[in-house]
Amino acid sequence: MVVRVTLLTAAATAAVRAARFDPGEGLDEPGRAAARAAADRVPRGGRTVLTAPSARCRETCAELGLGPGPRIEPAVADWDLGRWRGRGLDETARTEPDAMADWLGDPASAPHGGESLLDLRARVGGWLDGLAHGPAGRRVLAVAEAAVVRVAVLHALALPPETFWRLDVPPLSRTDLSGDGRRWNLRLGTRLEGRDAGP
Repeated sequence: MVVRVTLLTAAATAAVRAARFDPGEGLDEPGRAAARAAADRVPRGGRTVLTAPSARCRETCAELGLGPGPRIEPAVADWDLGRWRGRGLDETARTEPDAMADWLGDPASAPHGGESLLDLRARVGGWLDGLAHGPAGRRVLAVAEAAVVRVAVLHALALPPETFWRLDVPPLSRTDLSGDGRRWNLRLGTRLEGRDAGP
């Protein structure tokens, strides 16, 4: 049975713009405004709407007009980066260069005490494959963080883990996957804001 999954990346926050690991903050006014501006380009109708549990994702849902009450889906929660949460990427690289190098070079590594890249991929991949065992023709829209969208693409296309670091998923972009749990197809991300919004 084929399921169609649309992944919408949450709007940007101050932490995203400052290259900090997500501290769990909600949207600021620029993020809210960007989401409101993209609302008319969000696919609707006949879809189960899900959101990651973070304030950023839930508030993006609200600004996109995907209420009331999208279901919170723990399987698409952001990457758990343990004690690095809220820290800047540059700061972490400067204070823990060996740990950062290990994290970037070994997908099984979790020097921060949270999930490894392989753990994240297994969680999101298991969720995707589980969707394929639901009703035929099911359509799901999920608002999630960029790391979740990136590992969903890795899983769907059976890409090697190191490919994760070469995928760029901007805020308020759309990525479409369709599959049956054995084989997935990808429609590359389309920005929801600006002139290149696409269909």
